[in-house]
Amino acid sequence: MNGTTQRLLATTAIAASASLGFAVAAAADYPERAIEMIVPWGSGGGSDVLMRIVANHAEEYVGQPMPVINMPGASGTQGLADARERAADGYTVAQIHEGLLVSYHTGLTDVHPSDFEPIASFTSSPQYLVVNADGPYDTFEEFVEYAQENPGEIRFGVTLAGVPHLHSAMMEQAADYEVSYVGHEGTGERIQALVGGHIDAAIGDIASSLEFVENGDLKFLATGATERLDATPDVPTLQELGYDLELTISRGLYAPAGTDEAILDYLSDAFEPMAEDEEFIEAINNAGAEMVLRTRDEYGEYMEELDQTVADLAEHLEQ
Repeated sequence: MNGTTQRLLATTAIAASASLGFAVAAAADYPERAIEMIVPWGSGGGSDVLMRIVANHAEEYVGQPMPVINMPGASGTQGLADARERAADGYTVAQIHEGLLVSYHTGLTDVHPSDFEPIASFTSSPQYLVVNADGPYDTFEEFVEYAQENPGEIRFGVTLAGVPHLHSAMMEQAADYEVSYVGHEGTGERIQALVGGHIDAAIGDIASSLEFVENGDLKFLATGATERLDATPDVPTLQELGYDLELTISRGLYAPAGTDEAILDYLSDAFEPMAEDEEFIEAINNAGAEMVLRTRDEYGEYMEELDQTVADLAEHLEQ
């Protein structure tokens, strides 16, 4: 090895060591300023409302403000495309839910959760199979039997190529029946269509549907929650009915790929005591969601498993 090569290797080693030392020091001093939270949806929607609750409580635990930056567009993917390009320094986080997987596998975007590092998820909004009260079925079993005997007859309202479409397709596959899909832009629109008798069934939630169930216009046949909820104690879960399904919208935070592990651990650890804050939990519940904490590893595993499910159903979702 000649002298020039030796000097080059030495210089490279020193530079690498200095870079590592800088990264360690930066992580040790973290956070020194506000952490921007990109929410890829407009103001007033479920993601915006719930993430603002997270942001409002986070400063006490994270040590810095977490202002919400709304970046709507392209079914929640435009803001994530921006977030993907941000510096991986811990000062940008982005809200992601299952809808990104549907958008990716149906070709709407090239943004994927693997472009980020999971931090934690906080909120779970259990979804329900909701039907018109005048329908010829009073239980999920009767619904399945009717759908099997009358393939394609049930008009099922969903957001096409969205999470409701995914959830309905998962039920179709698991219970082996067929419905006809009718597209509606949002939950409120399709629940109104259901109440009006323009469709026969839909994916809904407590916030959109409970009042219509209580006044007798609609019926909940099953919930995708992992256990029965206090608000609907008589509604069985799909799991207790024998289907290995969890149909929820889980909203959490990711950081751009390459973010220092120490920073990711800091954020994930900071959110654990926040998830036990009674005031925070009450605020989440009042917004129609459940407080369900998934840590870094748990959240990453959940999204990886769901990624394969969505990939398997992609052709069906594109129809």
